[in-house]
Amino acid sequence: MALAHPTDPRVGAGIMALAAIALLIGGAFAGLLVEGAGDLSGAWAAFDPYLLRVVRFTLWQAALSTLLSVGPALFVARALSRHPHFPGRAFILQLFAVPLALPAIVAALSILALYGRAGYFAGLFSAIGGQGWPGIYGLSGILVAHVFFNLPLATRLFLEALQTIPSDQWRLASQLGMGARPAFRLIEWPTLRAALPGVAGLVFMLCITSFTIVLTLGGGPAATTLEVGIYQALRFDFDPARAVALTLLQIGLTFIVVLALARLGANVTGDASLPVAPRRYLSVDRTEASLNATLIVLASLFVAGPMAATVAAGLGADLGRLAGEATVRQATLTSAVLAFLSALLSVMLSLALTVARRALVLNRRSGPRTLLEHATDTGAGFVLVVPPIVIGAGWFLLLRHVGDVFAIAPIMVVTVNAVMAMPFALRAVRPAYDAASERHERLCAQLGISGLARLRLVDWPSLRRPLATAFAFAMALSLGDLGVIALFGSDSVQTLPYLLLARMGSYRTQDAAGLALLLGLVCLALVLAADRLGKGMARDV
Repeated sequence: MALAHPTDPRVGAGIMALAAIALLIGGAFAGLLVEGAGDLSGAWAAFDPYLLRVVRFTLWQAALSTLLSVGPALFVARALSRHPHFPGRAFILQLFAVPLALPAIVAALSILALYGRAGYFAGLFSAIGGQGWPGIYGLSGILVAHVFFNLPLATRLFLEALQTIPSDQWRLASQLGMGARPAFRLIEWPTLRAALPGVAGLVFMLCITSFTIVLTLGGGPAATTLEVGIYQALRFDFDPARAVALTLLQIGLTFIVVLALARLGANVTGDASLPVAPRRYLSVDRTEASLNATLIVLASLFVAGPMAATVAAGLGADLGRLAGEATVRQATLTSAVLAFLSALLSVMLSLALTVARRALVLNRRSGPRTLLEHATDTGAGFVLVVPPIVIGAGWFLLLRHVGDVFAIAPIMVVTVNAVMAMPFALRAVRPAYDAASERHERLCAQLGISGLARLRLVDWPSLRRPLATAFAFAMALSLGDLGVIALFGSDSVQTLPYLLLARMGSYRTQDAAGLALLLGLVCLALVLAADRLGKGMARDV
């Protein structure tokens, strides 16, 4: 017998959440269609050799970034897997999680602080090359930044896959006296090979939708991707027809990649929870141990270097003067308020979809799932096909016919960032709510407890921690985002990432370094809080 009534208010909440998501994405598509229909010849003329060159570079940089990130990650993950007692292993795994918490604009400045024309390694590179170091702008800078982000992610995902190998296989290999090469060929490689398409697809997706990295490190028209092209077409050239053409191509590419990821079973939110219990029985000889240690140390230095450069450059800035600037204080307050509202909206929408999905599952006695149940289950994932810059471009084109598009900036930042954080928030909220519903659903039905009374008395104790986890992570994502504010930002509405980009553009590198340190520390603290809350939630369960 179904426990949820067909008129369950939870279903209504889910329908409202779906309507909000549909309005946001549908409005963006409406703006693109209206603009394209109004200038069909201009939109068609935008498909010129320049556009094809942008598409080619978008795919090329994503492919190279994937290769340079995933290839070394295979060996680093295997080295970490074969040395469960490596000195500082737990710290290294935590270090590899830090890039996931850093805003892209902070990571870009970190790369410049280390490898830029005035970076810490500039003198060394100039001495090696015999001439002045030109810096790392262009394709090389984009690749280094993408590898900085994605090599640790891919390493953690591969290591997670290796940890799933049954300990019986290692015990048997040890009894048979199996060496490192046959163990890799017969035990480790089949597991890595199964995980490889999904991990590579995820990294490719992240690189093909990279906006901030390419915007700050691209260095010119020769290193422009589709998303940066959309931004330039609207903010600098004001060529709506070209923006429409670029946007349609970006949607097509991301749709193909997300579809492929779904078929590969990839984890598109990039979460990797690592079991670190040692389960190794094979001994490692001295030569292999030395090679593995070298790999681990080099990878750790590559990841830690830009972070250390950011801290050093930030501490070298005049932090007291920055803190006293009215512009910085206003940007900090704006960022905090917008991020708080975005996280709150993201958590509310995620909870609404979660409770609606659960009510529909309970109400369905048998047979296939309804369209509404499918929508509450996968509706939030649709936002992965439409990057923030694409949604912003659509609404930018739609609202320019109505009034001042820059006046609507706060609403656009809050709503777009909230929806973009939903896939991550759902991962924290849905399992906890489903488990609580499994325990309490029948009792609530018998006592007639529903609505806000049920949320306050029954569900809240179980949801308090996962909701806090989702809120902290969503706030960190919103706080460091540059995608939407890059289009809608102005002198009257500035966030910390927007101000940081402006200071970089005006060559005030010391100020940018100080702002990057502040922004990076706040986002890192939020993500660490979310991680700690998530671990506490797992212990409670």
